Amino acid sequence: MAFGRFCVHPGKRLLTRDSQPLEIGGRAFDLLMALIEQPGRVLSKRELLKRVWPDVVVEDGSLRFHMAGLRKLLGEGSDGGDARFIATQVGVGYAFVAPVERLGLEPPLPDRAVTMPAPLEAQVGGTTNIPPPLPHLIGREGDLDLLIARVADIALFTVVGPAGVGKTSLMIEIGHWLTARFNGRAVFVDFSMLENPALVPTMIAGAMGISVQSGDPAAAIIGHCGSAPFLLLLDNCEHVIDEAARIAERIVEQAPHVRIVATSREPLRVRGEHVHRLDALDYPPDTDALTREQLLAYPALQLFHERARAADSAWEIDGNEARLIADICQRLDGMALPIELAAVRAATHGIAATARQIGERFSLAWSGRRTAQPRQQTLRAALDWSYDLLSSQERVVLDRLAVFVGPFSVDAALEVVSDAAIGSDEAAIALDELAAKSLISANRVHGAGTYRLLEMTRAYAREKLAARGADDHRTATRRHALFFLSELEALAAQDSAAFLDARALRPQLGNIRSALEWSFGPNGDSGLAVRLAAASMPVFLNLSHLVECRTWATRAIAALAPIQRGTAVELELQASLGIALMFAHSNSPEVGKALTRALDVATLMEDHRSSLGILARLHIFHEHVGDYALTMACARQAIAVAEEIADPEALAIAYSLSGISHYQAGDQTCARRDLELALEHGSASQGSRSVAHGFDHRNRASIALARVLCLSGEPEAARRLAERTVAEAAALDHPVTHCIALICSMSIDLWMGEFARARETLPVLRDCARANALAPYIVVAQGFEGELALEFGRHAEAVEALEGSLRQLREARYELLTTRFSLALARGLAAVGRLADARRVVDTSIARCIDTGERIALAELLRVKAAIASAEGAVDGALALLDEAIALARSQGARAWEMSVAADRAGMPAGSISPGGSGIVR
Repeated sequence: MAFGRFCVHPGKRLLTRDSQPLEIGGRAFDLLMALIEQPGRVLSKRELLKRVWPDVVVEDGSLRFHMAGLRKLLGEGSDGGDARFIATQVGVGYAFVAPVERLGLEPPLPDRAVTMPAPLEAQVGGTTNIPPPLPHLIGREGDLDLLIARVADIALFTVVGPAGVGKTSLMIEIGHWLTARFNGRAVFVDFSMLENPALVPTMIAGAMGISVQSGDPAAAIIGHCGSAPFLLLLDNCEHVIDEAARIAERIVEQAPHVRIVATSREPLRVRGEHVHRLDALDYPPDTDALTREQLLAYPALQLFHERARAADSAWEIDGNEARLIADICQRLDGMALPIELAAVRAATHGIAATARQIGERFSLAWSGRRTAQPRQQTLRAALDWSYDLLSSQERVVLDRLAVFVGPFSVDAALEVVSDAAIGSDEAAIALDELAAKSLISANRVHGAGTYRLLEMTRAYAREKLAARGADDHRTATRRHALFFLSELEALAAQDSAAFLDARALRPQLGNIRSALEWSFGPNGDSGLAVRLAAASMPVFLNLSHLVECRTWATRAIAALAPIQRGTAVELELQASLGIALMFAHSNSPEVGKALTRALDVATLMEDHRSSLGILARLHIFHEHVGDYALTMACARQAIAVAEEIADPEALAIAYSLSGISHYQAGDQTCARRDLELALEHGSASQGSRSVAHGFDHRNRASIALARVLCLSGEPEAARRLAERTVAEAAALDHPVTHCIALICSMSIDLWMGEFARARETLPVLRDCARANALAPYIVVAQGFEGELALEFGRHAEAVEALEGSLRQLREARYELLTTRFSLALARGLAAVGRLADARRVVDTSIARCIDTGERIALAELLRVKAAIASAEGAVDGALALLDEAIALARSQGARAWEMSVAADRAGMPAGSISPGGSGIVR
């Protein structure tokens, strides 16, 4: 059965295009047969699934995946843009819409050794020498379409790219597509085995079947091309670039009907040349949310999967293995040759073992096809080929560039590679040549101005740098570390806002980490290491990499030289260590020790702004551990320091601390006054404050004011402020601040009985905390999960979650929410009939609140205690507790608590109070 350029041989389960066999999977072939047997009819998904997977239950995703692969194999849209074979009827199924001709007897199969269809009359030499194409050229549909559409109108196209990206495969495919358009007048010339550049014209003539009698082969070539269209394919021009450029330019000038497609690792740089840069195959940047089928839709993974299946017919993978393959493809930068070699390796040694070996020295020697060109049989051979073509100066520059991890600027490169022997001008020229030769990759996005080495090139160059000796290696790595130290210190000299552009900072994390590792290593420089660690702290804090922040700060503090103690370097390290420990680990005594030392250094240096920032961190630390007397002391000290600074922003920070302290102490009137002053003095929320303090003080003040408004009997105003605060926190792209705002939002939702809204917020909080390793907030999310379970009547589940959360919070010395969760636990215990345990939880919480000065929830604690007493039959005791709670709430200005307790008090004549119900808005 034939359609378009294709023919199906059902008995042999064979699909051909232009009489050439195509590789097609069994499921895809069955799918194609089902469609072409009934052209024009819409087959439902159920019909197709039953036909193709008769004995297996599969999801619609498998059908979509194989249908997409079949369409790609048929080249829908690539044949002049009009080819269309399969139509989709949304929600129903698929139909084959191209005419199908039944040919009867199947024609004989072509010999696989035949490299092309039968030659046309006008073919040069009677046959074409273009090598057979790959059965399936993966991920190059866009490149193929562009070149096929333009080659006929452009005299010279050079396909440029690094070793192993797939230039030759693409050009061969182009040749087969265009041969008919050139009436069979097409010749392929492979220069890879040519050592003498002077023989380039002779080799072209020989490929064309021309017997050159004169001393000018180029003239003979031009003469034989005549006035008819001719396609000349020149492969692997990089090592004969000068001679290839000369003859290409001459042919372009003197034979206007000739079209040349060349491949090279750098452009020919001649008149009339158009360059097509061949990029790596696409791979998924993030794999967590993708299914196996979605992952395998990426070209890099398709290539890996196809080559592995060819190496092992039993090859099958699941979703986790597909994610591991995606990681391999990412680490191989989507380069075709390394992916093919890794796939063959994975088919033999397993995916996990192959993934571990990527980037290691012996991975450069992995073998590919025996019949491939020698330069393509291993990665090392491919890179040797390019390296041997470099000048001695270019080799030195490439080797030294291996110290970079990820992108680097021109300034960074020149700083690292320049020395007495290679000046900055020479280094810049070498850098430009290496980029032209595709050994370093330029980021062509507008304004980027950065370069990078592909991972395997970097591994190769790293070996070469090590072979130059320890002194060369140490010099390059030291210059690398010094460059990033100077860059970070220059940023710090501006202001904290300089660290806000995460897009600029994040790509440099690899270089910063590498510089730190070397500086702290056995051959490093401890003095430089300490300065570099201090300069890196704002980067790690801004990106919320708190575990790394803690690690490097701890190592640097241990390595402080006597001369560095009591300086800005120690101040930055101690302050950063404190905030990192607090949010990523626990509120251990080490947090207080680090922050107190930072405050002492700031005071000694008379650095009032730093003192204010450290007081803000100490305030939240003492709030976390439940020492509210010290939070108030920090707030008073902060006001004194802010008055010394005499700056509105400083006063805003100080008043925010004071307002939060009054809120926790139960004085809602003073809390509202100070928090409104803080918001009045401060400017809009800025990420720079998050960098400077570890959180945004304005956001924190807004959170506290929202709670004050809620307790003061203004729930709608509280709700609006909480929503605006969460939106501002999310816009800051600072996870700590975002988590704090989400906790506030959930607190108010639960107080107001907005349980559905709270349930929507919970996964956002949990995901943000987990993604950024914010251990305390992960546990807080568990506590809120318990509260929600309680509100939805799942009492036993609530008790278990709340008990687990409270245990972990106390182990981490995070007491800020233990009173809230203890209230919920007491209600849950009462609901399951454990009244004595419930009473004990409440009594313990009341005693702790009185002892620490946390009076904010005392009225609610007394209300819940009264409910438990009522359930136990002690009605008089319950009434006394409720009267005490009403008086306390009234004195605090907590009208919402007062109304909540009064509602319970009004229900007492009925004989009991229910221990359930946490809402304060009734």
